[in-house]
Amino acid sequence: MPQICFDTSTTAAQRVASATEDAASPAAQHVFTQFYADGARATAQNCDAETLAGRSLGTLHGVCITIKDNIDVAGETTMAGGVVCDGETPALHDAPAVQRLRDAGAVVLGKTNMSEFAFSGVGINPHHGTPANPADTLHARVPGGSSSGAAVSVALGLAEVGICTDTGGSIRIPAALCGLVGYKGTQVRIPRTGVMELSRSLDTVGSITRSVRGCLAVDAVMSQQPLPTDAAHLKGLRFAVPQTLMLDDVDATVAQAFSNSLKLIHEAGAQVVEIPFKALGDIAALSMPGGFSPIESYAAHHARLERGADRIDPRVVARMMLGKGISAQDYLELHNRRQAWIAEAQQTLQGFDAMLCPTVPMVAPLIEPLIKDDEAFFKVNRLLLRNPAAINYMDGCSWSLPCQEAGQLPVGLMVSGLAGHDAHLARVVLALENLMNSLLR
Repeated sequence: MPQICFDTSTTAAQRVASATEDAASPAAQHVFTQFYADGARATAQNCDAETLAGRSLGTLHGVCITIKDNIDVAGETTMAGGVVCDGETPALHDAPAVQRLRDAGAVVLGKTNMSEFAFSGVGINPHHGTPANPADTLHARVPGGSSSGAAVSVALGLAEVGICTDTGGSIRIPAALCGLVGYKGTQVRIPRTGVMELSRSLDTVGSITRSVRGCLAVDAVMSQQPLPTDAAHLKGLRFAVPQTLMLDDVDATVAQAFSNSLKLIHEAGAQVVEIPFKALGDIAALSMPGGFSPIESYAAHHARLERGADRIDPRVVARMMLGKGISAQDYLELHNRRQAWIAEAQQTLQGFDAMLCPTVPMVAPLIEPLIKDDEAFFKVNRLLLRNPAAINYMDGCSWSLPCQEAGQLPVGLMVSGLAGHDAHLARVVLALENLMNSLLR
């Protein structure tokens, strides 16, 4: 039967009916690029029939999920939040991650809106509109990107899980800004087959839910490598708090929430150690010329750029074009510098149970000024991506947990570990979630 971390108080058919109705509401405008009302209803009815018969379809039996628009669903052209792909060959199969979710009994509600080609941390989309952040019902604030619709689908209660991707923070940024939990595991955990590339070196599949246990249940299905679900004891754990880069330009709300979080963690008996971690300040220089995302996205999408750049978000085109003309020598040297940097990061973080910092340095900004002003957009985009992207560069595993006080706009606490340390980090994050929940009451 479904994991206890998901809603079991109503039937799957009732949840689908509610989601179908709510998806048409003004609050859910621009969340979906496609909504599978008939398919979801049929799957839910089958789940409920199996429940009545005393049978389960799997660990996600009847759990409503959404799929980011850059992930293959059989029989459909994968659009990745754009229009330029229209007319391309439809996917022959579900992406393996999606098929595994279906096999575990999940109900797929639809595909969710996103920053086009996943190339922005803001979540603005000029083709399909931008879903408003549900954390503020009075002002239209950005949801975060690129997994904008995924986060909003969960925040509104339309779905229990948003399946999405993270190249430089695209799971953790919207999770942080919308007050949700997001998990980006070590890249190799979940197959990326059937996921439209942004950056082959950095793309990672993961999820956004309302709880750590929710993400762990979904990860166990998609990765087929279940992680521990018992919380660590915080007393005696050692947490690194880097003083380079990650705390720059932090707004007052985020600074206060982060300070409160560290205080709670210290009072729980853990060691909170400030470290320089000066190598974080070297990532921008090491990524020249271009960086992995521009170089690899240009390689993946150059044909689309050549035939229809005028049909692609110009802000996305500008970033992709930074990857044009980069030599193979420069590209390979980029990989060599990254590997050397990762080795240095491993040395720096040795002996720590996790690294802590704000997921992003600001609460969700207003949508309208960022639509109108390129300079403002790119400034906010850089700031939103800065902290989480460092963990992708490290090929680490990373979570975002809500850590704001009740009544405040959402703030994310990012908890990160080295590549392959997902199991230990899961136990740590379960303990931290229990602690952070005391702030939200």
